[in-house]
Amino acid sequence: MQFFRQEQVEISAILGWRIRVLVLTAPDPAQESKVAVRIADLGGAVEVEYEAFSALDTLIMDRTGFGLFVIECDAVGGLDVGRNLVSLLHKGGVSLPTLLISSDCTEGEFSTDSQAPVVLRAPVSPMSLRLGFEHTLRNRIVF
Repeated sequence: MQFFRQEQVEISAILGWRIRVLVLTAPDPAQESKVAVRIADLGGAVEVEYEAFSALDTLIMDRTGFGLFVIECDAVGGLDVGRNLVSLLHKGGVSLPTLLISSDCTEGEFSTDSQAPVVLRAPVSPMSLRLGFEHTLRNRIVF
């Protein structure tokens, strides 16, 4: 029987190396968004936006630059508002993986439709964020 001891756990945790991620969150000058920090720990190049329509404008103007859009729905008005923002994004001609995080969610939604967002319950744990990140980017990540 063989045993393997992994010494560099933090390197194996990097999933989305340098995937540009736009995180829409509430403006809180006192602290950073925990979601943004955790996504950066997973290897994403995170940019934070505090206003919903400014985030949509950024995504529409830079169609190929971002690989993931994360919305902290509690900061923008709830899960329904987050879903409406995703709908507006699709109407603007932009289709990219989207992750919604909301306390209105009772259980995670992992759709097989690549156009549908992955929905996670807030507050999000590191493990559920990792699973949501993997599922959202399932067609883009090369193992």
